[in-house]
Amino acid sequence: MTNLLKSCTAALACLSFATQGIAAEPLKALGKAEGAVSIVAWAGYIERGETDKNYDWVTDFEKETGCKVSVKTAATSDEMVSLMNEGGFDLVTASGDASLRLIAGKRVQPINTDLIPSFKTVDERLQNGPWYTVGGVHYGVPYLWGPNVLMYNTDAFKDKAPTSWNVVFEEQTLPDGKSNKGRVQAYDGAIYIADAAMYLMAHKPDLGIKDPYELTEDQYKAALDLLRGQRKLVSRYWHDAMIQIDDFKNEGVVASGSWPFQVNLLQADKQKIASTFPEEGVTGWADTTMLHADSEHPNCAYMWMEHSLKAKVQGDAAAWFGAVPSVPAACKGNELMGDTGCATNGFDHFDKIKFWKTPVAKCTTQSECVPYHRWVSDYIGVIGGR
Repeated sequence: MTNLLKSCTAALACLSFATQGIAAEPLKALGKAEGAVSIVAWAGYIERGETDKNYDWVTDFEKETGCKVSVKTAATSDEMVSLMNEGGFDLVTASGDASLRLIAGKRVQPINTDLIPSFKTVDERLQNGPWYTVGGVHYGVPYLWGPNVLMYNTDAFKDKAPTSWNVVFEEQTLPDGKSNKGRVQAYDGAIYIADAAMYLMAHKPDLGIKDPYELTEDQYKAALDLLRGQRKLVSRYWHDAMIQIDDFKNEGVVASGSWPFQVNLLQADKQKIASTFPEEGVTGWADTTMLHADSEHPNCAYMWMEHSLKAKVQGDAAAWFGAVPSVPAACKGNELMGDTGCATNGFDHFDKIKFWKTPVAKCTTQSECVPYHRWVSDYIGVIGGR
């Protein structure tokens, strides 16, 4: 964990250089495929039909390009940053709380979008996203985006969706007559502090929080205090999607922040599970496929980035994960997604989601904010009961 803290601090220390647009030269032209490409990805992002044969966007790519795909699943953004710092990978599907750190730490390289014809089909809301575009330079291509939903057990809530995140933050009796203590979970990642801050924005407006990722010392302390209280309720801090699924099926967990991916798999397994957008709003993620600065297989990596933006791949991946595709054309005519899938997954709620981003000291809504390396060390303390 010490190395992780050092990498966070070092990356954020040089963030000001990255925001000045200093960048290496992107690839000028594609060459011969090297035969392999390795990807650090979220669970469920790179599928080859092993879980469900209907969801496979790897096999055809390998046949068409000769590039063998290998995947390293990462459970948190911090883990992704750590893996990219270690090296040995070509691509990463980085969320907004990791992408600028990777750029600042010079772990990823600029992308020549002219070599990715499908880039022009990307949703205009994402084409110049500030979480991967610095000084007019693109450091990747959008992949999927979506919300962190409140997942709940319908029996525990008597088939009535909870309206507030208070069911995971404050001790209470649930509709089934039992306490929520020991039956809820929280995310095992420092960025979860923003979920607490978002909750306080609604319930303690006198704190003056304008952005859950930009917190003064007093606002930050209030968020930590809320999380320390939550610690008494939490049965597990989850980071592995499959373990969370098992906890909801077998360990009596009834409510937690989650990804649509887990909701979809549990529902497909006929579990009594649903999800909702509580009244306080939701945090979320807009993920970018980024190329390692020292990639050994840049040609295969560019081929994968182009492949990842094909409407069929976008629709299939979004359907599997319960996300929103970055290519709007994927919203129509995809057998797995259906013509209402994008609307169901939040296509029209883009402006309502508080997307993950890296907290920095020099922020925009306050004179000075608590930087991310503090979030990391303090959240470790919260989880440890300190």
